[in-house]
Amino acid sequence: MRFGVVTLFPELIRDALAHGVVSRGLERGRIEVLCEDPRSHATDTHRTVDGRPFGGGPGMVMTPAPLSEAIRAMREALPDAPVIGLSPQGRVFDQGLAREWAGRGSLVLVAGRYEGIDERVVEREFDEEVSLGDFVLSGGEFAALAIVDAVARLVPGVLGHERSAMEDSFGSDGLLDCPHWTRPETYEGRTVPAVLLSGDHARIARWRRERALARTSARRPELLERAVLDDADKVFLERLETAGGRSGADDNHSDSGRG
Repeated sequence: MRFGVVTLFPELIRDALAHGVVSRGLERGRIEVLCEDPRSHATDTHRTVDGRPFGGGPGMVMTPAPLSEAIRAMREALPDAPVIGLSPQGRVFDQGLAREWAGRGSLVLVAGRYEGIDERVVEREFDEEVSLGDFVLSGGEFAALAIVDAVARLVPGVLGHERSAMEDSFGSDGLLDCPHWTRPETYEGRTVPAVLLSGDHARIARWRRERALARTSARRPELLERAVLDDADKVFLERLETAGGRSGADDNHSDSGRG
């Protein structure tokens, strides 16, 4: 998987990617991240990339020429990649979009700065605009890093265990993840649910599935509308609703799942 990031701060991108899962993906050659700085395409002495907005108002706007040239340079390097502008005005990024982009093989992300980007660049150069959510950042670099991380971990060979990505929240079934425990067995008077110590893998798998269903129902019930559910899931959710959402909803308590 090849990523391109158009940014005024390529060192920020490179430094952040030098850690954790993504860095291992880079070392293994599973992913590649290219950066292109619009300042390298500015033609004046001061390498200017911003200007005052026409019509007045606060802040500065990224000028079209350096940014367009940087995007076009990235298009040459990654000719099959969609160019995604990172903007609070775009559609919200989610796990489904991460899976879609992971399947494409390449992706270009444009990190804006200042008050915004000259609209002519948006209209001519972007294939789509995407947002992390309904909030505003000082620049698109952190959004780009979040997307690179989310997509990269879906690339085969990046994670230590191939099943990890499938079993995360918003995985192939669309549910939130189940709760997890590790050693020690008892911590500050709270113990691991007995079922996880039983060695009965089928029972553990069903218990985890029900905890994921209960957690999703309690915290993000709208996700159930498009989740992939089997008959046993539906029976459990009906039982949960009949019980007023209490069965397994408090999934952080040590006695959950003991029955």
